[in-house]
Amino acid sequence: MVETLAVPTRVAPDEIRLGSGLSRRFEGSEHGAGVSYFYIDNQPGQGASLHWHPYPETWVVLEGDVTFVVGDELILATAGDTVTGPAYVPHKFTNTGTGTMRLIGIHASAVIIQTNLDPSTGSGSR
Repeated sequence: MVETLAVPTRVAPDEIRLGSGLSRRFEGSEHGAGVSYFYIDNQPGQGASLHWHPYPETWVVLEGDVTFVVGDELILATAGDTVTGPAYVPHKFTNTGTGTMRLIGIHASAVIIQTNLDPSTGSGSR
């Protein structure tokens, strides 16, 4: 049996932009894909607050220096590194460099499901 592929699509950055910056949120379910991702463009001190997902997440650092906290582990990463976090394990990251940090956070899900643990970012999940 041969599977038929869906028609490929192109998603422009402005279609999935988060706010007025360069970061983006791609949900695969909206585009016929089985994975989702965040493209993060942060300045020093910026990052994601503590949260978890019911599936693994993989980060690919494209530029800069980033400090990840995954469970009890502190992980220092730089451009070219890949970091993984297991399902249900709380994690966060911060740009700890002196310049722009860019990374891709790949979600092993067609829909991004996130439970925030930092009270200042709101609680609950999508």
